[in-house]
Amino acid sequence: MSITPIGLLTIIAGVACLLLGYRATFATLVVATLFGAAAAVLIGPNNIQPAHLLVAFAAAATLTRSEETAAAFGAMHFPKPGFWLTCLVLYGVVSAFIVPRLMAGITPIIPLGTSEYANTGSTVPLGPVSSNFTQSVYLTADLICFAITAAIASTQAGFVTITGALLAYAAGNVLFALLDIGTYATGTQWLLDFMRNAQYTLHLDDAVNGLKRIVGSFTEASAFARSTLGALGFTGTLFLCGRSPMLTGPLAAASLVLVVLSTSSTGLAGTAPVLLILYATALFRSGFHLNRPYRSAAVLCAPLVVIAAVLAILLNDAASESLRNYFDLLIFNKSTSDSGIERDSWNAFALQNFFDSDGLGVGLGTARVSSFPLALLSNVGVPGTIFYLFFAASALAIPRGTPRTFWADVRLAARNACLALIIGDTFAAPSVEQGLLFYVLAGMACAEPERGTKGLSAASSQLTGARP
Repeated sequence: MSITPIGLLTIIAGVACLLLGYRATFATLVVATLFGAAAAVLIGPNNIQPAHLLVAFAAAATLTRSEETAAAFGAMHFPKPGFWLTCLVLYGVVSAFIVPRLMAGITPIIPLGTSEYANTGSTVPLGPVSSNFTQSVYLTADLICFAITAAIASTQAGFVTITGALLAYAAGNVLFALLDIGTYATGTQWLLDFMRNAQYTLHLDDAVNGLKRIVGSFTEASAFARSTLGALGFTGTLFLCGRSPMLTGPLAAASLVLVVLSTSSTGLAGTAPVLLILYATALFRSGFHLNRPYRSAAVLCAPLVVIAAVLAILLNDAASESLRNYFDLLIFNKSTSDSGIERDSWNAFALQNFFDSDGLGVGLGTARVSSFPLALLSNVGVPGTIFYLFFAASALAIPRGTPRTFWADVRLAARNACLALIIGDTFAAPSVEQGLLFYVLAGMACAEPERGTKGLSAASSQLTGARP
């Protein structure tokens, strides 16, 4: 085991945040989820990312407080979302260690981690793989993160702190994307090596038709695009709700531009449904009201802007040809590319794994796929899929609190961000684990701090103020 320089900085930041309090520690964790290509600690071939290292600090800072501990365990009670997530984690961990051994050899798998067989890039017989352990650790960390979010967000001050941290995440995502583009253009990519040290396959310098594939602080363009879809869903919803529009508006616009220019098929394919979610939010939440200018302008102008943009492109032969080639390369002809063919084969074997295991799955972290629904079915089977659907429905589909309050607006933004991440995962997720950020957003989507008694600090007044 070795601690990297960014790992040392993470530990120093974690200790400093402990002195500042549990809210500061958790806010730092949320921002640290940006570092998707970084390894804080190296354990053989495995990486511990900065955010996962900070989970220990956040848990120590939060769960030593009696009120927050009670709130965290309360979020796990039946039939709350945390209960179903706990069921998913328990089934996933048990399946990871039992199923690959119990059903060894019954089906060929594309292993997510290393197995006892030589890595030929093809299938191997079902059996234990290294990612059974790592995915179990990651999913357990997701559960802890969700519980901590529920605990901190149960207070009004904590809810505001996490909201600010999520906005900082969105801003950091834009900043790292610009740094990625700038360092590539100037040949100074080495400046970002300190946060690109994970022992993954990194696609940092790829280009498509002369366009840099934007990876930001992540391992590849699809991971960046997926993250940016989540940021777009969160900031775009807050802008439509009139919350800090001078901040959330530019962040949403920048996220939209970057995800389109990322050259990621995940980003391009996911942008349209995310924009539809945002438009439906503006339409059904308020319709047309003169006292709500941001949402009304979006409802009125969005279709006109889309029509005008389409007409402008169609009337310009050069622009139309360039855009057609861009979409053909990244979406319509994706299935015929080497990457598309490989990913289709992963999904085909994943579906076979589901049926060969009689619907039980081949174990958490066993099989590599390229779609989140197939990751659920192939790895944790029908039981795990049912637990996840109950979790998602109870966290994201149930309305809470009084509509059109600050708390309801942020819950709505967190829900839309979760849906955006699920859309991105549907196109490209390799496993069941969706990352700490998703579970922070899910925790925010079902938090009800207005039921608490702790008030807001003066510093939060701008964010929670009345909508324009």
